[in-house]
Amino acid sequence: MTRLTTIDPKAATGKAKTLLDAVQAKLGFTPNMMRAMVASPAVLDAYLGASGALASGTLPAKLREQIALAVAEANGCGYCLSAHSAIGGKLGLGEGEISAARGADSADAKTAAALRFAVGLVRSRGRASDADIEDLRRHGFTDGQIGEIVANAALNVFSNYFNMVAGTEVDFPKVMPRMNAAA
Repeated sequence: MTRLTTIDPKAATGKAKTLLDAVQAKLGFTPNMMRAMVASPAVLDAYLGASGALASGTLPAKLREQIALAVAEANGCGYCLSAHSAIGGKLGLGEGEISAARGADSADAKTAAALRFAVGLVRSRGRASDADIEDLRRHGFTDGQIGEIVANAALNVFSNYFNMVAGTEVDFPKVMPRMNAAA
């Protein structure tokens, strides 16, 4: 059950309407997360701004989705796992790749290094060791890309926390966090 107010895009006005209209135009629908975030247009604007900026970075879209999956699993966010499993599938990630990303792993060593680092950031609350950074560099990541991995992990922590607080109703094919599925 959703615990925070959601805004019907048809009833939105002002900045909320502008933001929701842009989401609808881009995605073809308005996800429940956006409907909840726009209760404060500043929250949705921040999320969309950061997402848009990172989309123009150098990390490929598939890797950004894999980071989102790894972080969502680490945080136990069913909404984000569901959303990013669907989005990842549309970007060409197979079921095996999605499952591996949820476990911070990949058949591709470079991708696996990025996912381990992102989940390590979540678990250590941002405290990366010199060895963690060197591992990414050994796998071919530039300092700019390391920064983008940090930013993508942080953006996904934001959306995970928001959706867990909001109790956002899942509007994608439902995927349960492994920690919850085992319980």
